[in-house]
Parts: sequence; structure tokens; C-alpha cells
Amino acid sequence: MVPGRSMEGERNHTSVAMFVLLGLSDEKELQLILFPIFLGIYLVTLIWNLSLIILIRVDSHLHTLMYFFLSFLSFIDICYSSSTSPRMLSDFLKDEKMISFIACATQYFVGCWMGLAECCLLAAMAYDRYVAVGRPLQYSAVMAPGLCQKMVAGAYGSGFLGSLVQTVSCFHLYYCGPNIIPNFFCDITQITSLSYSDPFISQMILVLVCTFVGFNSFLLTVLSYGFIAASILKISSVKGNAKAFNTCASHLAVVILYYGTSLSVYLLPSSSHTNKQDKVLSVFYVIFIPTLNPLIYSLRNKEIKEALKRVVKRLTHLPQ
Repeated sequence: MVPGRSMEGERNHTSVAMFVLLGLSDEKELQLILFPIFLGIYLVTLIWNLSLIILIRVDSHLHTLMYFFLSFLSFIDICYSSSTSPRMLSDFLKDEKMISFIACATQYFVGCWMGLAECCLLAAMAYDRYVAVGRPLQYSAVMAPGLCQKMVAGAYGSGFLGSLVQTVSCFHLYYCGPNIIPNFFCDITQITSLSYSDPFISQMILVLVCTFVGFNSFLLTVLSYGFIAASILKISSVKGNAKAFNTCASHLAVVILYYGTSLSVYLLPSSSHTNKQDKVLSVFYVIFIPTLNPLIYSLRNKEIKEALKRVVKRLTHLPQ
């Protein structure tokens, strides 16, 4: 509770039931232009990620651990994008961009859950790549299917618990005054700044969750790539180096993209960039990354291209 404010004083105010999202722009003409663009991006995200999941499930050649992890990464991207894009698209067509208190909490919970789960899953995939490059003869023994299933369950479970704790601590605060969120989605840092209560505990919980889940996942990813680099340097042949690098190239690109944008959004001081810059970074982080991930894994991946050809050939030869 903020010093000098009593509980009686808080109860004399009406609790906020709705928040106002300012969105990407308040210009009606620009919103009408942005609507079909972001609708197309969202549909591509859904179609590409869902197609990748189905392709991995139906083609037996893709029943390997790398694609096992990739299918769950695609599912995370679908859920993550769906937590914000439909609301943003509907707001483009509204004059008043209102979101209820419960809907805001739900949106943040799902988005945070998927974001934290992706951190953990990228770390698990980095470890998988390290074992594939650094200990190829022991790969099958180390990366047993049971262990990989536990890693995926741990990623989703850690994300769920971390998100739940953050959401409860944030939305348990008292809101009775300003209700304007200067963004197109419910972001915890902007929400807690509207609270009438002292947000210290909520902020500490945010720091702890980011440290134990986000930072530890990032550290494990960096360490895995450190060992991968050391293993590649030990390979004498140019062909072996190229093969080892190609094994990790797509995942490394996704990691750089994900952490590069997320660190820019949440770690840079707010004074170093404007609200417009925040929105641009948020759009890239929240909207574009779930679209780019399957593209990065698919466009240069011969196994996925061959699997797609096999499925198409199988479908075209079905009896009429």
C-alpha cells in the first residue's frame, strides 16, 4: 500500500472494471490500413505453425527429437499470437478500445505463460543441439524420449507457474484511478504503474520469475552454444564444420531473434526510447516472431521440404 493511503481511503474509490488500450495508432485511416496487414500476418502465423505441427505428426521421417521440440514450439507460437492478435484486430475497427479487468488478466496470463515456456523450450532445444554436435555417438542414450517429454512438460509447467504467480500478484493490486494502457495489449509494467497500491511485491515477484525462469533459460542456452562452439572448433574438416553449423543455424537464429527483441523491450531503460518505439518493438516481439519462427525452420530445411513433397504426393494419389 502506498504510504499515507489507508485501506479505508482505498475502499472509498471505485475499482477499475475496464482498461483502455490506446492501440498502435489513434488515426482511423491508418487503423483501416493496418487491419488487413495484421490480419494477414495472423493468418500466416496460424496456417504455417499448424501446418508444421500436422506435417511433423503425419510424416514418419520427422519423428525425431528435434522436430518433437519444434512441434511444441509451433504450438506455443500459435497460443502466444492468439493471446493478443484477435483483440488487436478487433480494436482496429473500434472507436473505444476497452478491455475488461478479467480479459486483461487472462490475456497477460496466457501471453506470459507462452513467453516463459518458449524461453525454457529454447533452452531445451539448445541442449539437444549440443548433444547432437558435441556427443553424437551418445545422442540416443542421452536424449531419451522420456527425458525429452519431461523437458517439454517442465517448460510448460515452469511457464504456467511463473505466469500464474505474476498475474495474481499484479491483478491483486488495487486499481481505482487511471485506466489507460499506452499499448495494444496488457503489459505488466504498464498495468502496475496504474495501481493505487504499492507495487513493490508485484515487481519483486516479476524480477524473481524473470531471474529463475527467463535468465536461467537464457544462461543454459548461452552455455549450450558455448560448448557447441568448442565442439565445432575441434572438428578438423571443413565439411564437418559446415554440417555441425547447419545443425544449429535455424535454432540459433530463433534464439537471437527472440532474446534480442525481448531484451530490447524489457531491459532497456524506459527513458532510452519513446512510446512509439516501445510499440514497434512490442509488435516485432509479440506479432512477428511467432510468424518468423516456422519460416526460419522451414525455408532452408531439406527434411521439411522433402516431407512436404511426400505428403502432397500421397494426397494427389488418393483414390477419387
